[in-house]
Amino acid sequence: MKNKHCMNCHSTNLERFIDFGNQPNGNDFPSVDEIDNEQTFPFVMLVCTDCWQVQLQEFPSVDYMFTNHPYITGLNQPVVSHFEELVNNTINKFNIPANSLVLDIGANDGTLLSKFRDHGMRVLGIDPCQRSYELAKNRGITVLEAFWNRESAEAMKHLGIYPDIITATAVFYHVEDIHSFIQGLELIMDKNTIFCTQCVYLKDVIDKLQFDHFYHEHTMIHAITPLKRLFSEYGLRLLDVDLYPIHGGSFVLYVGREESDFPTTRKIDDVIAQEKQGGLDKLPTYLDFSKRVETNKQELISLLKQIFKKGKRVFGLGAPLKGSTLLNYYDIGSDLLECVVEINDYKIGRYTPGTHIPIVHEDAINEQPDYYLVLSWNFIDFFIEKFADYLNSGGKFIIPHPTVTVIGKE
Repeated sequence: MKNKHCMNCHSTNLERFIDFGNQPNGNDFPSVDEIDNEQTFPFVMLVCTDCWQVQLQEFPSVDYMFTNHPYITGLNQPVVSHFEELVNNTINKFNIPANSLVLDIGANDGTLLSKFRDHGMRVLGIDPCQRSYELAKNRGITVLEAFWNRESAEAMKHLGIYPDIITATAVFYHVEDIHSFIQGLELIMDKNTIFCTQCVYLKDVIDKLQFDHFYHEHTMIHAITPLKRLFSEYGLRLLDVDLYPIHGGSFVLYVGREESDFPTTRKIDDVIAQEKQGGLDKLPTYLDFSKRVETNKQELISLLKQIFKKGKRVFGLGAPLKGSTLLNYYDIGSDLLECVVEINDYKIGRYTPGTHIPIVHEDAINEQPDYYLVLSWNFIDFFIEKFADYLNSGGKFIIPHPTVTVIGKE
């Protein structure tokens, strides 16, 4: 799908600020027989100079990207711990009574819903991926197999389902039509229903040079300022926002109806002021970001080549979607990375999209490499703890950005 208009305010004043070339869908891990038939798609990021929404210029169909999705929440221990904190905060913040109904959009394997269920809530999920549906069902959680939009909300309303809380974690920036998504919310939100969404935060992406948070599934990357405009179009009001370090920096935004009894906290205005201060409403901020990425590219490639010349070995740590953006754009293949280690069975025995580096189970490594290039850098604290013995015995981690950093014992 090609965007000729801003997905938020429909303006045509869109500026390109970074072009990643043609890349495969970073969540499609080819087997050895599929390597030669990989589909690639244009990959260009735009910013709207009217409302300052950041979005992809063009993306594959959402059916293609999400109906066979390999991501499994429960395998990511830092995310599971974060969900416990998120659920506690949400329940305490809005004084949600037991037996309230929670609807999770993009429910995945039911990890988030199971945390709400532990607090005595009734839970229901919606997710287009067959695999997620099966995993959630094994936990005794009902997940409707569908995308969330105006149509699925109408079906829910017809069934008389009115949730007290609606959640969407790492989903609200994967959307083909954000207006239909919000119209769906508006249809089934009662006066005091809370919509809670967690998103990668554009301000962190720009400040910390996290260009690999851009990929085809992330049709948009959000900041609070453009979202305030968008929700108000549908009579919805921003209530509160919390900033979390998870995923390299994300926000959790709480939204209610205009007439909700819950007040809007000062944090909303504070965060909007910080976005302005950070230049998120100025085109040079985005053009400068693109130049900084080019500098980072030269630094990382030059380091990997030096390591290779010394006869040292480098593996990749994790095969997340963001790793695909980085490896493809920086043109890092199996000449510089011998393999990538993972724990997700849906990726093991396959190859990284586009760059075709073999993916192996981390337990199958007989001899550790001299270095790991940490592709799942958003979980770096977790990996430093998990790989403490490796680092203590002289192994090293390469963190790709904001500046290329090598960490080890010394």
